[in-house]
Amino acid sequence: MAPPVLEVSHLAKSYGGFRAVNDLSFAIAPGEVFGFLGANGAGKTTTLRMILGLMPSDAGVVRLFGEPWSRPLLRRIGYLPEERGLYRRMRAAEAVAFFARLKGLDGRTARRRAVDLLERLGLGDVVDRRVENLSRGMAQKVQLAAAIAHGPDLLILDEPFSGLDPLNQQLIEGIFRGEAAAGRAIVFSTHTMQQAERLCRRVLILRDGAKAFEGTVEEARGLLPRRVRLEAPADLSFLAALPGVSALEAPGDGRRGWEAVLASGTEAGALLAACVERGVIPTRFDSSEPTLHEVFVAVAGAAGQDLPSDEAA
Repeated sequence: MAPPVLEVSHLAKSYGGFRAVNDLSFAIAPGEVFGFLGANGAGKTTTLRMILGLMPSDAGVVRLFGEPWSRPLLRRIGYLPEERGLYRRMRAAEAVAFFARLKGLDGRTARRRAVDLLERLGLGDVVDRRVENLSRGMAQKVQLAAAIAHGPDLLILDEPFSGLDPLNQQLIEGIFRGEAAAGRAIVFSTHTMQQAERLCRRVLILRDGAKAFEGTVEEARGLLPRRVRLEAPADLSFLAALPGVSALEAPGDGRRGWEAVLASGTEAGALLAACVERGVIPTRFDSSEPTLHEVFVAVAGAAGQDLPSDEAA
């Protein structure tokens, strides 16, 4: 079995008396798309910077590709920082090739990969346009191409969808799936839970610098009770007595119908069967799993404090 491409053990960082990252541990397997989630100030960017050696940790160990952290191993990583930075007077393909050469590619290979990637990203007609003349979304895709061009085994992407419209977000999601299918691991932070839900098998949610949850998206959804919403031309208060119904909220306070909260393991179909047995046919029966967004709000809590540094996410 291949070792984790990234292993973080008991990582910690403080700014004065403020604990930005608190005893954080997790591991990422080859080919995995891993969602690194948390409210603003939860410690995401600080953690990513410590993994990359951009800032020192106070405690903890980082292993890359089964080996102790070392600077030469960083060549196998592609990084998209939250603070975007391209040389504005460089042309798009030139900028991508420049970063690929810094990671060890020869000039000809770097240029070829830069053009190929920009074409895949829908920027084939601007490969020779200066970065300063690109839209924000175009520049964002150029910087993503720069993170990928050298063929890294691990991608660390801080808010990669920021500033992109829905069509370009969908395009980037496709790029991510292709990279993962090629065996590359991806760690990305995002504030859009729908993207994490679509792309990730596992997620980690940070709260105040500490791990609040780590597991599969399905396990995350299981943290919240399932809710069933019903409407019917009859009183449905009898549902409150059913086994497995933890609570029943009647219409009112902005609710059009009834809402039942189910205990873990309770099938929503039991409510429908009870209605039919009573001769009541609901005009609406909506049973849906909690979304990752709902789980995030419940687990991450209120937004974290502002850090006494340049931490933004």
